[in-house]
Amino acid sequence: MENSKNLNTNWRKVASAIYRKPTDSKVFGSVELDVTELENFVSEKRKQGLKITLTHFMVLTVARALKQEIPEFNTFVRRGKIVHRPSIDAMVSVLQADGQMGSIKIPNADTLNLESLVSVMTDEIQKSRRGDENSAMQSKDILSSIPWPFRNWFFRLYKMITINWGMSIPFLGLSSDSFGSYVITNIGSIGLETGFPALLPSSNVAFVLVMGGISKKPVVVNDEIVIRRIMSLSIVMDHRLVDASHGGKLFRFIKYMVKHPQELE
Repeated sequence: MENSKNLNTNWRKVASAIYRKPTDSKVFGSVELDVTELENFVSEKRKQGLKITLTHFMVLTVARALKQEIPEFNTFVRRGKIVHRPSIDAMVSVLQADGQMGSIKIPNADTLNLESLVSVMTDEIQKSRRGDENSAMQSKDILSSIPWPFRNWFFRLYKMITINWGMSIPFLGLSSDSFGSYVITNIGSIGLETGFPALLPSSNVAFVLVMGGISKKPVVVNDEIVIRRIMSLSIVMDHRLVDASHGGKLFRFIKYMVKHPQELE
């Protein structure tokens, strides 16, 4: 039998405190993307010395989408009102050295290009793996160290102060806008084909985007059946802030950028 200590990681302790049976209104969606040519673009850039991945592409594409096409996604709820964020900040899930998931925050992601994004993300990942985590991840460690059931009570108090009342907790570096504009996670990199994410109750983000696995599939191109490289892309959106139509705009923008990745340079 699995040792209970191995099962009860910091994140599992936090999850047991913050998640309840789903009652909130969410909008889910998914698409399949033909990334054949995009992978060729990434491969060519890597040969030139720019170590980009599909995750870099998606982080920057989504940031540009919020700036150029869908500003409604760059909002959060504070004191019962929808508030526009002052900047477009990305939160990206990363795999830590111990196998657990962490995250890094990319401020002003919409102002970057591919080269500068690679530099920023590399620095932030190195900081995260050294233990220099952002305030959101530091709060996870603090919360996990609190014994049950006090952990549950503390989280409810924290959520009430930051999310419901829209106030800050300075000594934790947390506020109703701590987690950035959106969250991106690449589950394809850990072997999952597709998945539908959760809206972290304490994050106050408008949506979470999940990059799934890539596989060869037969598709119709110019009335001919050909084998292409297809990636699944899933999203969950906060229905208080946006509707399915906003998700449709985001996916259309992503599909356009998949065909024109050079515009991110």
